[in-house]
Parts: sequence; structure tokens; C-alpha cells
Amino acid sequence: MTETKSNDSENNANIQPTQQPSNTKNDSSKGPESIYTIPLLKLIKEAQQQHGLRHGDYQRYRTYCSSRLHRLRKVLHFPQGDKKGFKKREVTLDNLKDEKFVYLPLIQAERAWGYAMQLKQESNTEPRKKFHLVARLRKAVSHTIHLEYICQSPLCDARTKLEAQAYSAWMQGTLFFELQEWKQASEKLVLSQTIYEKLASALNEDEQILYKQRVEELNPNLRYCAYNIGDSSAQQDLLNMRSKGGKSELDVLIAQTREKQAASLLEVTWRGRTVPVRLEKIRVFLLAFQALDSSMGKANDFEAKLSGYETILLDCKEAIQSLKEDLAAVAKTKVDVQTPQLGSQQYLLSYLTFLRATLTIDRNLVMVEVFKKNFAAYQSGESKKVAKPQEGVKLYEAMVQLSGELQALQGIENDKKFQNDLELLVKVFKAFRCYYMALTCQGNRQWAEALALYQRAETYINQTEGKKLGDSEFTKYSRVGQDLVHLRSLVNSGKCAAHAQNILGVEDINAAMSGLTVRSKKSLSLRLDEFVEDLSLTTATPNVIKLPPTMAPVPCKPLFFDLALNHISFPSLAENMENKKSTGAGITGFVKGLWGWGGKK
Repeated sequence: MTETKSNDSENNANIQPTQQPSNTKNDSSKGPESIYTIPLLKLIKEAQQQHGLRHGDYQRYRTYCSSRLHRLRKVLHFPQGDKKGFKKREVTLDNLKDEKFVYLPLIQAERAWGYAMQLKQESNTEPRKKFHLVARLRKAVSHTIHLEYICQSPLCDARTKLEAQAYSAWMQGTLFFELQEWKQASEKLVLSQTIYEKLASALNEDEQILYKQRVEELNPNLRYCAYNIGDSSAQQDLLNMRSKGGKSELDVLIAQTREKQAASLLEVTWRGRTVPVRLEKIRVFLLAFQALDSSMGKANDFEAKLSGYETILLDCKEAIQSLKEDLAAVAKTKVDVQTPQLGSQQYLLSYLTFLRATLTIDRNLVMVEVFKKNFAAYQSGESKKVAKPQEGVKLYEAMVQLSGELQALQGIENDKKFQNDLELLVKVFKAFRCYYMALTCQGNRQWAEALALYQRAETYINQTEGKKLGDSEFTKYSRVGQDLVHLRSLVNSGKCAAHAQNILGVEDINAAMSGLTVRSKKSLSLRLDEFVEDLSLTTATPNVIKLPPTMAPVPCKPLFFDLALNHISFPSLAENMENKKSTGAGITGFVKGLWGWGGKK
């Protein structure tokens, strides 16, 4: 630290020659031609959002700053050298003829800061780049100090001077923060925050937003500085800030805080057995897990809770992965020895796996609450956002699988109380899963399948009725068991509806019921023997009789058919028919014989 301080003092000493008091006198004697009003913070934020920092691309922002500097020097005819060589030219009070000259040290500071932030991202995998990071921040500080000196000119108004002071203090606080000089960092950041607060109170509502955001951005760093200085309450403040709306930088600060506390966490006790904790990542995760309940209690909405669970689950997965790698490395060097009891690190792995599964179940239960709320609003028509029962099936299916993984954990196979509670929890989750599967089948008009699933859900409910979770690890899920009473009523109503639809065999029950109505459209003259509620009878146009009356069928003239003819037996006329035939044959023979044709030859 002593070496970095000396370097910082040397850099500050190198900056002093640019502050020429003689120039100040000469400039003041000339008198200001015009007053410059430069909103530095607004210019910086707009440039950052438009050129890469919206996505965290510091290299793109640094490239933009370099190009902007080149264009500015060309427009201002203020190059640094010529074709023969480089000649450094600094902006002084004498050549401050245009407000764009103020942009030069500002953009130079932003370029150095952007490069430092890029190196900070890369230093996670290459620690040596931290030295380059500090050097770039020192360069940025030198430019901001020079900017502050230039803005003291009478050509700049009070707002520009204050913004330059706040920007310079913020940059110096950032440097001291990286150097872990907490007291100096806190002083500079407090100075910057105070100036921005005063500026926000003096501006209109539209411009206040940006400065208030900057004040809020400084709070996590200030609380972290206070914690390192000795304020024990600062860590809880950091956790509360993340629960309200965490950022990546705040997560880094919290991780650094927990790493310092992790040195005191050397062992953990689970289900009556104490095992040592050797790896740093596991200690950091266990500390975060201990503070989870308090942070979840202060979460205001479902989004904050889900964000907290996602963060802790990510830490848990990293801890499990590091322990597995450590166990694999130890297995290569050690000879396998059969022991009746599970090894301490294997038991620790089972504990971490248990925490990962239970945390995932907790997160899924929060997601189930969100789903139930959206599903009820969608069914009632209050919300147009589509919520399908398949989402509930997926959530409960995942919880059933996680419960199955817990039953197969090593080291607790013979724990009957643990296994009995897990079995009870699995049946509860299966009951809800069957219910939402039945709703899915009803939506697809599969009435028989829906009825079978309702009956299966009722079976699971009957099996869990009257039983309670007794193990301390699962008492937090007792509320899920209490919801079975409401689930039973839903299952009974759904089962009756599915059974009726299955018997009716109606494909679309809604379309079939839409044609039915309680009120009759018949006129009073046609329903004198029926009582039907008809509000039109008390109005000016009562429905008494329809005029003109509708066409009605009337009886026509009867047709008579002679059916007795079929039952009368007439006398035989066969003899008369034969006489006629014989008479006809004689005359014919006579004619044939007379004329000589028709005879036999």
C-alpha cells in the first residue's frame, strides 16, 4: 500500500504544473465572453448508453471515446503534433475559447475509465491485469483533476463547476476503492454524492431523475466502505439493497464481504453429524444460505424472491461443482478403503445436494403462487395473459422428481423420519400434479382421462389426510399440506363435471348449453297453462298475442277408398271365356279353307 500511495502522490505532483496561476490572472483580466453551461453527467450517461455500456461492452465505449477525441481535436484545430512527431498539448485557461475544449479532458477521463473497467472484467481470469487497471484509473483521475481546474474558469457557470467537482471526486473515490483505501474512498464518494444531491434539488423534475440515480448508485460502495472501516451493520444494508433490486456490482461487493466472514466457518452440522468445510466457495455459499431467510422476509414482490433464489442456487451449484472436483482429485491419489460410515466430504456433498433440491422446491412454490394468481385471473376474465394448466403440471412434476432425488441421498437411507416425511411430501405434490393434468385433459375434451386423474388425485389426498410433516427440515412445507382441503373441493367439483360430460358424450358442452334459456319467447296466449317470468308484460308492448297470427295447418276433405273390393269373391267366368275362344277358331278355319291359305300342305 505504501508504494501505491507514493505513486498516487507522484501523479498528483505531475498534475500540478498544468495549474498555472498566471494564466488565471490573464484570463480574468480579459473577462468572460460567454458563460458555458455543460451538463457533464448527462453527456456522459447518454454517450455510455448509446455506445456499448447498455450491454457492458467497455471496449466499444473506449473505442468510441478515442474516435470522439480525434474528431474534436480536428474540429477545434488543436492537434497534438504534426507529421514530424507527437507534441502533447493540454487545454489551459488561455485557449478555452470554446466549450468543446472542456470535452477533451472529460472524454480522455472516460476513455481511461472505460479501459479500466474492461480490465476489471478480464481480471477475473487474469489477475495480473489488476495492476494495469489501477494505472488506467490513475490516468483517469489525473484527467478529472485537470477538468476540475479548467471548469474553475469564469467562463463556466456554477453548475458546470459543481458537476466537475462531483465527477472528479467520484473518479478519485473509485480509484481509492480499487486500492482498498476505504476511508479515503468513503470521503470522496460522500463528497460526490453530496454534490449530486444538491444539484438534484436545484434542477427541474426531468433533470432530477439522472442525478438521483447517480446518488443511488453510490450507496452500495459507501456501505461496503463503511463495513470495511468497522461498521458491522453495513453488511445487512448491502443484502437489503440487493433484495430491492440487485446489480452485478452489488453482488460482487456482497461476495467479497462473505469471503472475509468465511474464514470463521470451519464446520457444519446436519442431522446430528458435524463435518469440516475446507473449500472457500462452500463457506461463502453457507453464509449466504444463513442470511437467506432475512433477505426473503424483506422482499416486497415475487420478482425479488425469485431473483434471490436464482442467486443462491447459482452459488450452490458452484459449491457442489467445486466439492465434486475436489473429491475427484482426492480419489486419484488415495486408495479406496471400505468404511461402514460415509466419508465426511461425501456427507457434505449430500448436504449440499439436499440444500440445492430444497431451495429449488422453494423457488418452484413461489412460481406456483404466481401461476395460481395468473390462472385464476385468466379464468375469471380479469387478465388477457394466457395461463395454461400445463405450467402447473411442469412445476409439480419438477418437485416430484426433486423429492425422489432426496429419497436417494447417501447417508440418510436409514433415517425413517426423513424418508416418511419425504414420502408424504411426494404424495402431496402428486395430488396437485394430477389435478392440473385433469384440467389439461378437460381442455382437450378427454373426459374419461380427466375423470381417472381426478380419482387418482382424490386417492393421494385420502392417503395424506390427517398426517403432518414432523421433521424439522420439512415443517416449512406444512402450508402446502393445508392447501389439500381446498384441493379436495376442486377435485370433487371437477370430478362431477368430467363424469357428467363423459356420460352425455357431448363434444362441446358450452355450445350445447348455449341454446338453452330459462325465459320463454312464447306469447301469453300460447302458454296460458304455464308460468314463465316475462318482464315484457308490464311494459308498453306486452307479449300477449302475435299479430297477424302465424299460419296453422287445417284438416282437408277426406279421401274414400273402396277397401271391400279386396274381400269380395266373384263367380267364375271360365266357361264363357272358353266358348268365345272356340267360336273364334271356327270362323278363322272357314276363312282359311275358303281362300286356300293357312292349311297344311
